[in-house]
Amino acid sequence: MPFSHRKDLGLLVLRLGTAGVLLTHGSQKLLGWFGGGGLEGTAASMESMGFTPGRESAIAAAAGETGGGALLALGLATPVAGAAAAGAMAGAVAVHAPAGFFAHAGGIEYPAFLGFVAAALGLAGPGHYSVDRLTGNCLNRPGTVLLAFAVSAAAATVVVNRRVATLAAAAEAESRAEAPGLSSV
Repeated sequence: MPFSHRKDLGLLVLRLGTAGVLLTHGSQKLLGWFGGGGLEGTAASMESMGFTPGRESAIAAAAGETGGGALLALGLATPVAGAAAAGAMAGAVAVHAPAGFFAHAGGIEYPAFLGFVAAALGLAGPGHYSVDRLTGNCLNRPGTVLLAFAVSAAAATVVVNRRVATLAAAAEAESRAEAPGLSSV
């Protein structure tokens, strides 16, 4: 088997494996499959983690995982798919960061790895065995890569910063409620 075919086959296997994980997790959030909370349960969880508004945050996370996963599986709009999934994983990393690195302790290891793999696929492209190739790579061009990753990075930054502000405001409100005699000057 020529080297280029091995590389294309490797990209296909990596795309399908990554897509399977993303689709499974996204369908938990979106549809309640595989023991997930569905959109309503995910919205409540998102609110409790500081992502507001919860429903819109749940839709965005589910779309990044499910949509990104489906597109990666097909090898269609691969830069958009990789960027969307990586952006969704940035939000997950923000949630898991206080627990450190390792997954067994609830850390960032798993979502960070999944995000890096999705980003790498978005940057590398889908390979020969893909819908992108069949369409002449019209959605897999350098400009698409730049735009997709710029939009994803900007959106993830806004979402994570909004979460930080929400959590800080909640902590301050809780602190004031515990010390009602003290006023801030």
